[in-house]
Amino acid sequence: MTKPNIDWESCAHELHTMNDFVRLGTSLFNAAHLYFGHGTDNAIDEAMMLVLHALHLEHEPPENFWSARLTHAEKFIILDLFRQRIEKRLPAAYLCGEAWFAGLRFHINEHVLIPRSPLAELINAHFQPWVDVECLEYALDLCTGSGCIALATALTLPQVHVDATDISPDALAVAQQNADDYNVQEQVEIIHSDLFENLGGRRYDLILSNPPYVDMKELADMPDEYGHEPVLGLAAGQDGLDIVKRILCEAEDYLTENGVLIVEVGASQRALMETYPDVDFLWLDFNHGGSGVFLLTVRQLHAHAADFAALR
Repeated sequence: MTKPNIDWESCAHELHTMNDFVRLGTSLFNAAHLYFGHGTDNAIDEAMMLVLHALHLEHEPPENFWSARLTHAEKFIILDLFRQRIEKRLPAAYLCGEAWFAGLRFHINEHVLIPRSPLAELINAHFQPWVDVECLEYALDLCTGSGCIALATALTLPQVHVDATDISPDALAVAQQNADDYNVQEQVEIIHSDLFENLGGRRYDLILSNPPYVDMKELADMPDEYGHEPVLGLAAGQDGLDIVKRILCEAEDYLTENGVLIVEVGASQRALMETYPDVDFLWLDFNHGGSGVFLLTVRQLHAHAADFAALR
């Protein structure tokens, strides 16, 4: 694919307002056939995100700001972000160093996936009607990455202690920074662990996970933008189930007697159902988009323990 030939100097001289640059970014991004799926789903929102970030403005500035003229220096900051978005195929969230999840802002970098899980909707709904929040004291977020799921859970349900684990020290550094930013260090514990490995005898009322679940074919076919995300957070073997199988096999030992496991498997939903045809996965519905999230109780995990162990 040929890159568009852009005269950045002319753009800086001929355009003047925030609206001008949003319109320019939209046209350039569409012409470059960029992929949108890391916090936005269209060129307009992507351009707006970069313009507002460059100008240190919140997501919904006063309406009259859009017709405000920019300084020459501001124009070139915006244009450099546009250039990187087009030439490097860097998702806007990485260029901004932040992403939104469950209505909360999180620091991110290329050591963690860009938050986009439908679990945000479930967290904002206090896991209703699937979890008895009155009895929820301890929760675990496996493969925490930026910590967005763990921290959103903690901030939404301040009575819950949340452990957050990841195998990547670089990802855990990002999660710890986010925990520090929200001052929840007493409520959220960041733990270096390969799934349950370093959790000892801890048990949880709720285990959440958005683990790697991309199969080899899907990984090879992904748009260039995904190439900037850590492959450790995406790839999960031939069928996309390498990590999920381990979670299913081990989770029972870390749940309380009424515990619940909720896991996102995305496009690997079909493979999971074909692998375990006798398991009655509860697939959750979302009002704001997203699919491939299942729920199992500790009793179901126990009932199918032999199936999970045989296919680990």
